[in-house]
Order: sequence, then C-alpha cells, then structure tokens
Amino acid sequence: MKFEGRVALVTGGGSGMGRAMVEEFAAEGAFVVAVDINKQAATETVKGLSTPDRASAAVADVSSPEAVEALVADVVREHGRIDIVCSNAGVLDDYTPAHETSIELWNRVIGVNLTGPFLISRAVVPVMLEQGRGVIINTASISAFVAGGGGAAYTASKHGVLGLTKQLAFDYGSRGIRCNAICPGAIQTGMTEHLLTAEGRNPHVDAAIKGTPAGRWGKPVEIAKLASFLASDDAAFIHGAGYLIDGGWTLP
Repeated sequence: MKFEGRVALVTGGGSGMGRAMVEEFAAEGAFVVAVDINKQAATETVKGLSTPDRASAAVADVSSPEAVEALVADVVREHGRIDIVCSNAGVLDDYTPAHETSIELWNRVIGVNLTGPFLISRAVVPVMLEQGRGVIINTASISAFVAGGGGAAYTASKHGVLGLTKQLAFDYGSRGIRCNAICPGAIQTGMTEHLLTAEGRNPHVDAAIKGTPAGRWGKPVEIAKLASFLASDDAAFIHGAGYLIDGGWTLP
C-alpha cells in the first residue's frame, strides 16, 4: 500500500494502459480519479476494481484548456490535493505520412497527445507546488526516440511529450515535483487491436515485434507497473527520464 493517502489522476483511464494504471494505483492504496472522454469507459474502469471505493470516474477532453482546468479544480475541491498525475490519454494516426496528413488529423493528434499533457501539467503544477511535492508521469512512446512507430503527427507529438517532460523536470525538480516519461513499444490495447487484424495489420509492426528480444506485444499491466515505480518514493532520484519499455524494439 505504498500510495496510501495519496490522490492520483489518470487520463485515458477508461481503457488499455490507463485502465491498468488506475487498477495498479488503487491496489496500492491511492484514491484514483479515472479520466476519459468516454464517460461509460471511465465508469466501467471504476466498477471493475476490487476496491471501487478507492476511485471515481471523471469526463474531460484533455485538449481543452477549459475542461482541464475544471477537472483539476474539481479534484482539488473534492480531495484537497493531487499527488500523482499520469497523462496517458492518446490517439494514433494510423501511420499516416506527412503528405497524406490532413490539418484536422494533425491538430487532433497534437491536441490530445501533446497539448493534453501540457494542459494537465500547467493545471496541476500550482497544486503540487503548494503541497511541496508531486509526481507527473507522461506517456510518450518509442516514437519519442525513433521514426517508424507511427506517422508524422504521432511521431512529432511523442517527441514533444519527451521534451515537455524534460523541461518540467528542469523547471520544477528542485521544488519537489518529479516528472518522467514512459515510452512504450507495441502494447496490446483496444487502441492497437485493429493492428492485430488482417485488415489493419502493418508489415512493419509485425516484423519489428517478431524481431525484438521479447518477441511479443506488451501488456498494459507491464506499463502500469512501471508507472507505479516511477510514482513511488523508490524513484526519488529519477528526474526527466524517458523510460523505454518496448521489448527491445529500439535496440538495433
């Protein structure tokens, strides 16, 4: 119960890695706010917990400044603090190359994947500064380091997430706020499920996964375990890091 008495906020908490994070933090004693743009999904996450009294569901579009400000204000009003934030909400661009990327697709991917973590951080930092401590964990991707894990918009957004993470660590680490990024490879979630079907299968992804030391897709719970470690006091000396958890995809 390493997070007993702490309040965690997880965006994208209605499915996949976000749901696994909610489950992990609640199991370790935190009260968790599962945030998702889909109210039913967030509610199902909470209902599925073995300790549903340790969580609540909230709805927010993380790309909206007004929605994020209202979300954080509601959590602070209800619980008095926010100790852990996992900015995990994200969308894919289906490997769309730049010349085929519409401005609508670009704005949507950047809005959710990069502007979202910025808005969440901007809103929670004053709360954490007043508390004197806090942890921010951003979900980036192997696409924060290499090309080929997504299309133009996705790769640009995840490079940006890692840069934002480093700057937050630089600006606030000495003031009690730790910020790090998790950089997953191929994780089997609802968002990536179509890549496993015959219609959506991507030869590049297939070959990359088969060629990794792990030789398989990752599991959401494996990402959640890393988030739990980075949020814990055991990681007190870790600032501004981008943790690859990709089964060895980026080794070559």
